[in-house]
Amino acid sequence: MCEKMNNIKAQIIFRLLSVKGVGTVKAHKIFASLKNLYSKPDEDQMIKTIKESLNDELFEIFQSDKRSFSGEDERIGFITLFDDEYPDSLKSLGDHAPLVLSYIGNADLLNKNSVGFCGSRKASEKGISVTRDCAEQLVRKGFVLVSGYAAGVDFTTHRTALENRGETIVVIAEGINNFRIKSELKQLWDWNKILVISEFLPGSAWSVSNAMQRNGTIVALSNAMILIESSANGGSMDAGKKALEMKKPLYAPFYEGMPESAVGNRILIEKGAIKLGRKKETGRANMSKIIAAQTPADLTAEAVCEQKVQTGLFEIFETNGKE
Repeated sequence: MCEKMNNIKAQIIFRLLSVKGVGTVKAHKIFASLKNLYSKPDEDQMIKTIKESLNDELFEIFQSDKRSFSGEDERIGFITLFDDEYPDSLKSLGDHAPLVLSYIGNADLLNKNSVGFCGSRKASEKGISVTRDCAEQLVRKGFVLVSGYAAGVDFTTHRTALENRGETIVVIAEGINNFRIKSELKQLWDWNKILVISEFLPGSAWSVSNAMQRNGTIVALSNAMILIESSANGGSMDAGKKALEMKKPLYAPFYEGMPESAVGNRILIEKGAIKLGRKKETGRANMSKIIAAQTPADLTAEAVCEQKVQTGLFEIFETNGKE
């Protein structure tokens, strides 16, 4: 019954978002009065609120839209901002928070401690190795890894999680009906350990604007972010900036041999990102600060502590391994 109700609410929201001139921000303003109710709004309340907010012409367009926005895969479910299952972490996005999450997989992963990864689609061999190292350490400590399913850093993050029997959230920049399991991951795929989510209309195509928008969702869902080889512009830099704006701990590895094009890490460190070094004893990334933190609040405290002990932009690269 819950899934059916979620689907009805999702259908109403999708129809609203299909009306010309109505985007996520405007839809939030339309539903503002309903979000403050003690009880969850029903279908009639949602439609009544929409009618009061749109002019007659637009409401007629809304009402006459008979398309079905249901997912093509029977496993697809929906979580709306009115549902108890909606993640509190996404509410930090305010009027930019997704109104509906279409999903396939294990939705319980939304309630677990997680770390997000963003980075170059064309990361260097060293960058991929650093990604794999960080991801493996986090997975083995029980963190869910969140990323965007793009080539390079994103793909390596998801693959490393699955190779180590860990859990991962895939945040796609297109509609859920367009999701396909990449051939390289099919042998590792386990829906109990994976959650695929989309905040867009089920049939939406990938676009640059969608990719930028979903970056905010990745950051909001994550307790902390790790940035690998960001350029000065583009999606990785956008995600890094959003992490700093949301006051999420942002860790930026900086290592010898980093490509000249990966200047984003340096820029973001100057803006407040925490440089991620390595332990001399192991040569591996020093993940102790992230791993030691078990809640978003703890991660923030650790981030502040880390920033206080930094004495210069790139002075602290290697650590002595003491925790």
